[in-house]
Amino acid sequence: MMEEGSKKLVIIPTYNESEVITDLVGKVLEVSPDADILVVDDNSPDGTGDIIDGLSNSDGRINCLHRSKKEGIGPAYIDGFKWAIERGYDHILQMDADFSHGPEYVPHLFKLAQEYDLVIGSRYVPGGGTENWGVVRKIISIWGSLYAQAILWIPIKDLTGGFKCWNKRVLENIGLNNIQTKGYAFQIETTYRAFKKGYRIKEYPIVFTDRRVGETKMSRKIFIEAIFAVLRMRIG
Repeated sequence: MMEEGSKKLVIIPTYNESEVITDLVGKVLEVSPDADILVVDDNSPDGTGDIIDGLSNSDGRINCLHRSKKEGIGPAYIDGFKWAIERGYDHILQMDADFSHGPEYVPHLFKLAQEYDLVIGSRYVPGGGTENWGVVRKIISIWGSLYAQAILWIPIKDLTGGFKCWNKRVLENIGLNNIQTKGYAFQIETTYRAFKKGYRIKEYPIVFTDRRVGETKMSRKIFIEAIFAVLRMRIG
């Protein structure tokens, strides 16, 4: 259960998100003013980290963790999770920086975290969906989740989604130092580890909207990593 006064943190990994990050941080704090924000920046050439440093000077709820280089979303989140655990945050929410994860859902995920160990913002449960996606991207995303479900024998509909709220104890017990995936397979692996540990998982319907500006971080390399990573998880 989320006790009254529990510390809440929203983690947002960034790489070249200077066009949207100020707006996103403002929206998140507007809907969840009792939460802090940690932007984990992979040394963005466009100055995203510098923007967050400036915001932090005027609002103590805003923090920036500067990483030296771009290594993938997995290592960025792991560093963010460790930062949160060290500082005693009880519930840690992860979300994308590009508004594909609507800030309006943040309070709902935190609220459900009162009852569940891991809450997933899901595109593939009743009420969920996607907007502004092409047919090919929809097929790839749906196929990816179905493939992971079948291989891992796990009843989670949206395994590739990255909009999640964690109880600290889950992150402390799923072996962050042993996670090998770096791309979007990281989302599958962390959820799978929580499932195998017997933690209570809840999917909450969200509508995932394609990013407002900039280019998607998805690549063929990331997609191929996910295919083989799922097989390794099953064998391991």
